[in-house]
Amino acid sequence: MLSRIFIQNFALIDSLEITLNKGLQVITGETGAGKSIILGALRLILGERADVKSIQSSETKSIVEAEFIVNENFKTFFDENDLDFEIHTVIRREILPTGKSRAFVNDVPVTLEILKKLSEKLIDIHSQFETSNLFDEEYQFRMIDGLSKNKTLIVNYQQDFSEYKKLVKELENYKTQLSEGNKESDYKVFLLEELLEVNLDLFDLEEAQNQLSKQENAETIIENLSLIFNKMDAEEVGVLDSLLDVKTKLAKVASLSHEYSLLSQRFEEQFVEFKDFLFDLQNEADKMETSPEDLANLSEQLNKINSLFLKHKVNTVEGLKEIRDQIQNEQTGFAELEFLIEQTEKKIELAAEGLEKTSTELSQNRKKSIPNFIKKTEKLLNQLGLEKSKIEVQLSDLKNFTSFGKENIQLLFQANAGFPLKPIQTAISGGERSRVMLSIKKLMAENSELPTLILDEIDTGVSGKVAEEIGNVMKEMSENMQLIVISHLAQVAAKGNDNYKVVKREVSGKTQSTIISLNHDEKLQEIAQLLSGSKITDAAILQAKELMK
Repeated sequence: MLSRIFIQNFALIDSLEITLNKGLQVITGETGAGKSIILGALRLILGERADVKSIQSSETKSIVEAEFIVNENFKTFFDENDLDFEIHTVIRREILPTGKSRAFVNDVPVTLEILKKLSEKLIDIHSQFETSNLFDEEYQFRMIDGLSKNKTLIVNYQQDFSEYKKLVKELENYKTQLSEGNKESDYKVFLLEELLEVNLDLFDLEEAQNQLSKQENAETIIENLSLIFNKMDAEEVGVLDSLLDVKTKLAKVASLSHEYSLLSQRFEEQFVEFKDFLFDLQNEADKMETSPEDLANLSEQLNKINSLFLKHKVNTVEGLKEIRDQIQNEQTGFAELEFLIEQTEKKIELAAEGLEKTSTELSQNRKKSIPNFIKKTEKLLNQLGLEKSKIEVQLSDLKNFTSFGKENIQLLFQANAGFPLKPIQTAISGGERSRVMLSIKKLMAENSELPTLILDEIDTGVSGKVAEEIGNVMKEMSENMQLIVISHLAQVAAKGNDNYKVVKREVSGKTQSTIISLNHDEKLQEIAQLLSGSKITDAAILQAKELMK
């Protein structure tokens, strides 16, 4: 329930605050007094676009605040959106002089998306020509489901349908991945075979390059090793003979004085090491063999590796291994995708069976409730002066599931006898729209929990008995919900539980709009003025008293 409205620095409103109650709340006021300004400010609470031109004084910000009394059913929404739950919840919208706007719920900053989701659960503003939702399929389903036993069923169905759509999307993604993978599969298999052929796990690039260089330069290596050995071991002039002579002389000196024993010992050790080194040179030269076949194999292997480096734009064997492993994983992934596709198709089939069963139940309940909907709506339309009008609801089967089952809905209407029923969007005139919408809102108020409803001058253009009946319908609606009505009809104003008047005044040379709460006598005067105009007659007073009874 909307319990309080506060507006500051908005259009012609300097500062305005009004408290609202349950039941039928009627707002009246002369044309141009500012009723539409208050409504425009409330639309900001619904998340509509803010306009910096609405700021009365460009030096300070504009504020629109609405306080709602909410029940525990809203707690889940607050928790899901990290908001502080309060029974008295305050929604505030601020427009800064810069043109930027901010939104708050219980002083917590929120996005306009969250603001819209919350406010649409709390308030519904319906102006005279705003009947487009009457033509909307979703709205029409809500009308019929409100009269049937579908309230819980449709919630469960839509949850299952949401999961069904997720599964269908998953299946499409899996199939797309598999299709795209298959397009490149043959080429990837070829690349993998190339990489597997060189046996990367056992391949040592540095060793292979070393062995290739050794094979390519075998003759030079043998020649130089042999020359070194020959020079060292040549008779009479060889290094080995000279060192042997040095060794003998050092041993003789050491025998003459122990001070030279250490030097002799050190040389002896080096001499033995040198002899081993010479024999190793000889062994290396002797075992060195050239193999044209090994040379060809090594050259081929390194050429393949270098070619793979260029093809895959890497320069290490580790890089090639990563690419090989990636392609292998992709090949394994194709098999996994095929498995996932198979499993998802089974889940979709199972989900479809459940949706089929629920949609059939939804349809059956709707077909049972349609005669009741038609009967009640036509009765209300007759009450509101459309005595010859007829309304019909058509359900037709669909091949695919939608958010509301496996059928579509169409509302047919005709206002006058002797004419065929047509889709309501083409058959309804401007003068009939408001009364049809009022009738439907009345039925929905009886059968479902609607938010606070604001009706903005939807009674325009009617009078007499019809005006009286519109007032009766609104009064009945207010028994199940808070109904705020902006009206020019005395018959409606007389039925208000609480009455308010929007007035325009001049304050310090500046025109300002505000709203005041009317007591019993002020309400009587306002109704009389609605009846007789600016000059209130005794007859108007008597008629106003009669209406208020």
